[in-house]
Amino acid sequence: MSMPSQQKPMTDQNGVSVIQSQTLNSTPMPTGGGLQQVPQLVPVSSGGGGKAAPPSGRMKKGASVDKESDEYRQRRERNNLAVKKSRMRSKQKAADTQQRVNELKEENERLEAKIKLLSKELSVLKDLFLEHAHNLADNAPPPPPPGAPPPPAEACPPPHNNNNNNNNNHHANNNNKGSGAGP
Repeated sequence: MSMPSQQKPMTDQNGVSVIQSQTLNSTPMPTGGGLQQVPQLVPVSSGGGGKAAPPSGRMKKGASVDKESDEYRQRRERNNLAVKKSRMRSKQKAADTQQRVNELKEENERLEAKIKLLSKELSVLKDLFLEHAHNLADNAPPPPPPGAPPPPAEACPPPHNNNNNNNNNHHANNNNKGSGAGP
């Protein structure tokens, strides 16, 4: 008794196409003696006809590796040299980085010391300026209130001009002679 089969393609949540075969028959199959239906898994490519993965550069598992061959030894030696060079470059880079870190730390310390020195100098100069400004304020007469007339001329001493003073004294002496009250 041959039974026609029908296939239903379905895609599960992982993108794998599951093809289920269903047998159409009018009589139920006996549970103990018949074949069970097994879903077939077929991968589905989202790109539609993608390429197969390229073969890796390593030797295939099936091929035996002749560890005694010259080619194998040469490859191992080249690999060992490459690894040594890589490690040396890595160590050199780490040493260069550490040296740069140390240089930057020293420069940072010098700059911080300079900042402290300049801050102290600024503080001293501020104190001197404030002291000088305070002394000037204590010695100066109080300013007149707004709208008041300027201070009298007597408050300001005249400028020292020797020629002017001599002329004034000469006139005073001449005035004394004419009055008859002289030496």
